[in-house]
Amino acid sequence: MTSDSGARERAFDRSLLGNALALLALAALAVALARWQADAWHWIAPGRGRWWMAAALVAAYAGFVAAIAVSRRRSARREALPAIHADRRGDWLVAFASQTGFAEQLARRSWQALRDAGLSADLAVLGTLDAAQLAHYRRALFVVSTTGEGDAPDSAAAFVRKAMGAATPLPQLGYGVLALGDREYAQYCAFGHRLDHWLRHAGAQPLFDLVEVDNGEAGALRHWQHHLGLLAGRTDLPDWSAAAYAPWRLRERRVANPGSAGAAAFHLALVPADGSALQWQAGDIAEIGPRNPADEVARWLAANGFDAAARVRRDGTDIALADLLQRSRLPAADDARGKSAQALADALAPLPHREYSIASIPADGALRLLVRQMRRDDGRPGLGSGWLTEYAGVGAAIDLRIRSNPSFHAPTDAPPLILIGNGTGLAGLRALLRERIDAGHHRNWLLFGERNAACDVHYRDELDAWLAEGRIERADYAFSRDGAQRVYVQDRLRERIAQVREWVDAGAAIYVCGSLEGMAPSVDAVLREALGDEALEAMAAQGRYRRDVY
Repeated sequence: MTSDSGARERAFDRSLLGNALALLALAALAVALARWQADAWHWIAPGRGRWWMAAALVAAYAGFVAAIAVSRRRSARREALPAIHADRRGDWLVAFASQTGFAEQLARRSWQALRDAGLSADLAVLGTLDAAQLAHYRRALFVVSTTGEGDAPDSAAAFVRKAMGAATPLPQLGYGVLALGDREYAQYCAFGHRLDHWLRHAGAQPLFDLVEVDNGEAGALRHWQHHLGLLAGRTDLPDWSAAAYAPWRLRERRVANPGSAGAAAFHLALVPADGSALQWQAGDIAEIGPRNPADEVARWLAANGFDAAARVRRDGTDIALADLLQRSRLPAADDARGKSAQALADALAPLPHREYSIASIPADGALRLLVRQMRRDDGRPGLGSGWLTEYAGVGAAIDLRIRSNPSFHAPTDAPPLILIGNGTGLAGLRALLRERIDAGHHRNWLLFGERNAACDVHYRDELDAWLAEGRIERADYAFSRDGAQRVYVQDRLRERIAQVREWVDAGAAIYVCGSLEGMAPSVDAVLREALGDEALEAMAAQGRYRRDVY
């Protein structure tokens, strides 16, 4: 058995041997201490009853240990991974390399999420695969830990030797990597980065940027699950770990692009409800706890015969049932039938969080977001965007948590900065620009794409002022709906390849923020054309090429 369950079984067998040796050592110590007894020993026979009682206790303990051993072995057999047959593969693969079992646990959750979404997916230990098997899949997710000084887990050794030691083309493969590590070690998430590097060189296309997890940090795992839900087409998947939200207040909301050919985008401003100080860095993420519309909850309550004002207990707090339902997935009528209000409350699953790039810095006096209103298949506004842009009134309470995002923080040594994005991705770039400008760093180049020049340049007045004052050195725009031929930000970038090389030669860093579909891979392709694969990957390793794409 090559999985971590087999490793756990072997570890348990070793633990039994270790316990036996420990008992022998204690017995030897007792004999040695007995020699220090000053007076003569006086033996008193315990009697037959006590002998039988002692024997029964020893037998019971032995049976207990044996039962645990059998249970562990049966559990290991039950957890055996589904076989991957040469003639029957799913469209998706979830592969893991685990040293302690945590990566396997996360991989199983990811695999189950894909299956729950109706996708055909296989689960495998990375070390049991080779590049030829990967070539059969269209999509693959890798959940890998790092051990020792940047090494692969033992269960991945065969894959490292057989697959990563050779150049095998995988142009058909779209992939994602969840890298587990600990920042206290110098080679943080090193194996995850090695795997990502090998996959890129094999021609595989990243579905999203590598997600690093520092010592099981819950926010990073929610970020992985956010990507997972988007890929599976199931953005209603419950969070594996609930965000510890704080109450914020929606202070301002206005349409950012009236008249646009695209969906409405909104400028939002939020402040802490308790008036506490604003604290975050440019590049950080706002996790929002959405709510169901109040009228939808009211209809559900009426249809299922529950009292909206009924008081229930949830997580140690007394709350009205209607308020709890606003924050929860509304269950099917059959799942609610016959339940008391408290039993219903106990069974409710919280709504999954939504992530948005923060468009401001604390000095702006509010946490600002740029949110495009999305639509579901039935025409209703999306869960998160609908709550923020339509259902929550100005002044309403918003559940919000700020997640630090070090992989998109501004450079610490103030190099020239090339910022590339499209759509609402301008939010993250605007925060970086504001932070840089406040620090006196004006060698900034913005390349931005949207639909219409007349209405889709978000923060237009501010950007124009910064450009006129020399706080932005240059700005290039692409508008895809204004001409006979559609022009995108990657096209503008290709037209300026010579200038990109000049800026990079001068030490520039490149930050990309916006849509994963279309823009991000196209920009990446142009940068590789301009700079070469090795140079761009070296920049990524140095923190000079960073992306926040969704």
